[in-house]
Amino acid sequence: MTVMSAPPGIDVERLAAVSRLLVDSGRVVPGMDVDAAGRARSRWWPLPAVGDRDVLASLVPDDTFEGHAGAAAALADAVDGEVRRRLADASVELLARRSGRVGRQTVPQAWLVSLIAPDPYLAASLPPSRVAAFAAALDRWLASGAASLGRARLCLRVHEPVIDVGAEVGAAVDVTGIEADERWAVEILVQDADEPSLLLPVADLWAGAVPFATGAIEDVLTGLGRLTRVAPELASLLDEAAPTEVLLDTATLLDLVRDRTEALADIGVALLLPSWWARRGRLGLRARTSSTSVSTPGVVTEAGFGLDELVAFTWEAALGGEPLTDAELSELERAAAAKQQLVRIRGEWAEVDPTEVAAILSRAGQRGRATAAQLLRAGLGLDTLDAPPGARVDVVATGWLGDLLGDAVHATVTPVGPVPGFVGELRPYQQRGVGWLSFLGRLGLGACLADDMGLGKTAQLIATVLNDAVPGPTLVVSPVSVLGNWARELERFAPSLSVMVHHGAGRLRGDGGDGETDRGDGGDGETDRGGGGGFVAVAGAHDVVLTTYSLVARDVEHLAAVPWARVVLDEAQQVKNPGTAQAKAVAQLRAPRRVALTGTPVENRLAELWSLMQVLNPGLLGTMSSFRTRFARPIEQDHDDAATATLKRITGPFVLRRLKSDRSIIDDLPDKVEQTEHCPLTREQATLYQAVVDELLAAAEATDGIARQGSILAGITRLKQVCNHPAHLLGDGSVLANRSGKLNRVEELLDEIVDAGDKALLFTQYAEWGERLVPHLTRRYGAPPLWLHGGVRRARRDEMVAAFGEPGGPQLFLLSLKAGGTGLNLTAASHVIHLDRWWNPAVEDQATDRAYRIGQRRTVLVHKLVSTGTIEERIDEVITSKRALAQRVVGTGERWVTQLSTDELRAVVSLRRTETA
Repeated sequence: MTVMSAPPGIDVERLAAVSRLLVDSGRVVPGMDVDAAGRARSRWWPLPAVGDRDVLASLVPDDTFEGHAGAAAALADAVDGEVRRRLADASVELLARRSGRVGRQTVPQAWLVSLIAPDPYLAASLPPSRVAAFAAALDRWLASGAASLGRARLCLRVHEPVIDVGAEVGAAVDVTGIEADERWAVEILVQDADEPSLLLPVADLWAGAVPFATGAIEDVLTGLGRLTRVAPELASLLDEAAPTEVLLDTATLLDLVRDRTEALADIGVALLLPSWWARRGRLGLRARTSSTSVSTPGVVTEAGFGLDELVAFTWEAALGGEPLTDAELSELERAAAAKQQLVRIRGEWAEVDPTEVAAILSRAGQRGRATAAQLLRAGLGLDTLDAPPGARVDVVATGWLGDLLGDAVHATVTPVGPVPGFVGELRPYQQRGVGWLSFLGRLGLGACLADDMGLGKTAQLIATVLNDAVPGPTLVVSPVSVLGNWARELERFAPSLSVMVHHGAGRLRGDGGDGETDRGDGGDGETDRGGGGGFVAVAGAHDVVLTTYSLVARDVEHLAAVPWARVVLDEAQQVKNPGTAQAKAVAQLRAPRRVALTGTPVENRLAELWSLMQVLNPGLLGTMSSFRTRFARPIEQDHDDAATATLKRITGPFVLRRLKSDRSIIDDLPDKVEQTEHCPLTREQATLYQAVVDELLAAAEATDGIARQGSILAGITRLKQVCNHPAHLLGDGSVLANRSGKLNRVEELLDEIVDAGDKALLFTQYAEWGERLVPHLTRRYGAPPLWLHGGVRRARRDEMVAAFGEPGGPQLFLLSLKAGGTGLNLTAASHVIHLDRWWNPAVEDQATDRAYRIGQRRTVLVHKLVSTGTIEERIDEVITSKRALAQRVVGTGERWVTQLSTDELRAVVSLRRTETA
């Protein structure tokens, strides 16, 4: 027997398990193919079905087209080997032995023999023309299940047995079964393909009373042959000259419905079931528990609970989530003993499995313990709480756990009133946000405040620190770019709070030997020795400690030693990759209250949401591997609505997101007008662009693997540099004027903005381009623009932000996308110009919202510059499509381009015909 080894990267154990499952379920079919050398061989092929894409994706870590193709080939080989092994073990013979002298085998005979032979190849001496003809006939036979159908289509309607329900009336227990000798009638109907609502008994067709076109009888006979091949349970239909129905016992009917519905649909035969079928209940277990009591909505009377808290529960036998009485269970046990597989209880039908009934009865009334996270997952169908295999598990809870299970947290949490110590006025949605953060905080549950950028997440967190006051300091971790903003906002909204900034070379270390910088006065840099104590003591003496993500990774030993009351992650997308040093360091910080602030909980892929939830509520979404299989792949690849809904149900209680576009949230924010500015290339740019394209395609053709990916990414960067300006690509320090269609448009825009006395933000992803623009814009407008990039120190950054906000301050603020795209409040600007485009719409939106946020009083005009006919137009298309799916998933940067074939890459980067400037 030929045994194929799995290609590199294939999960061999899972491959074997899947192949056995396919063979066990009969999802195989014999066939034949011809290899590259022209040799014919028999094959046992796996039959396709819904969900096979997920199966193939689970076999390989490389979830690409090539990966799926390799998995499909490996699975086909594994199935072929598994069938041959079983046939050999069972000594099966597909061709009857003949006595006496036997002549040379025909092609069909050789094929049948090869299907069970160790060597799958047919003899090379067989006539090639006959082999080819037989292979074509096999292909037609395999395709017959999906062949084009005639006008007359078949439908099967199931009728339940007529049972005596009179005995149920007035009975103490409403349980009725179907006796062993009672049958289900499966009626044959004919449907008009052109008028699907026209559905008539096939008996009318045999009687000539159906208004179908000529050939309807032939269509029906063909359909009968096809459906009996797909569903052998219906084979008796072919025993009659004019069949109209077939009678099935309950077990056979269940097999038909469970195993054949999809196959019948594939050949155009619908199976019509009684209306109650979709509602039929399923026997299972229900875990009943009572969590922390809530005296008034949103106010928890006992604190300290969390998802790792053990909760006691009681098992109850249930049908469709509703508990059953002891008398009903006794009747179900009797029905199971009588091998009745369908039982009507309280007027509803349920499937009964004797093994399940026994297991469920043994658990009913028992008590158990599980963590709140396990109960939450069980309530969402993701955990079984050690219930018997296959048993349905429901959860019913009261109190805060019931609120979470019912997805009613946002509705039950009471908005806070005036917060003592908070200087300012909270908007209604902010009052609800503070109440929600306080509610989950008192339960020890992590919360992600994911309000749209500019809706005041910082103010809500500061109010929460005051409203939900607990012993111990709050640690706020943020990017360095917004550290000064936090100090200013704390001084503005909560001057009573003492604030320590753990940052800079003079920051306090664990031994207390160095000083620490105290920003409690608003951030003037005054040094306070904190009474000579160590870091733990000094930090514990403050209400709020501010630090950065880079310092958390560097000083994790000292920070992890502090008993924090609350840990806050600002711009929490910084921990989207669980493998980074800063994400690992954050995970070491212990606090009963954990809050993430981010306007983009999913910035690039769903794995980031898992990472964020793992920091806030460890274990809620299971392991990364199970999350990828259960949610990430179905949602990202197939846009699976069911998986999306389940994920939203799980994370919904812990993620609060409000949008600026919702006028019920905020009605005094002005409009935002976005427009794409299409800029033609100059002749110089077009020439350079084509030269780079030629080099890029040549390099892509000549290399492979990592080298190819690197050359493509480098080439894309050079193309985008050409779109900005020839001098950006060449780096030769040459003059900028009149050489770039995009820069010409920028100058036109800025001329109007400056003349009108307005202010503008200009974003670029390239620091070297910003360096070139500063002197050019200085000469043109007589004053240097502010220029913020990654090399600017925090003190200078804060000075720039303050200067731009002054009425007479600079009108132009040039920012690198990475350094200035998050955390800054720049509402003095009423124009935002994106000089070059990034693939991720969330990054671009974050940058825009430096100006479009609370405090903005004027309409914000957003200008997105795109070089016509270039890769930037393709980027614009990608951004548009991603934004439409932003609530579900967005792709991953530029790396997808490196996976394209050379022809596909040529279509993306090639210069399309357009006029030049």
